[in-house]
Amino acid sequence: MADHIPDTPPIGRMYCPGCEPAVDPMREILDVRWCERHMPQGAGLDDTMAGATTSVSGSGEAGGEDNRRWCEVLHRRRV
Repeated sequence: MADHIPDTPPIGRMYCPGCEPAVDPMREILDVRWCERHMPQGAGLDDTMAGATTSVSGSGEAGGEDNRRWCEVLHRRRV
């Protein structure tokens, strides 16, 4: 067994949707890589409407608080 596992070579070709708008992704495997000229800016009207919120709970997993409540219900001790 080898200590080093070589990287898997890419199977798709690099593709910028702005440079090649007529490419059919059903005909070949494409690896989307935006060039500097066509890179999405992230400052459009839809981007300003999307917000990000942060909530801190005592769990390290997504939805942990709800999961904890279900575990209490399902695994409670019977007296």
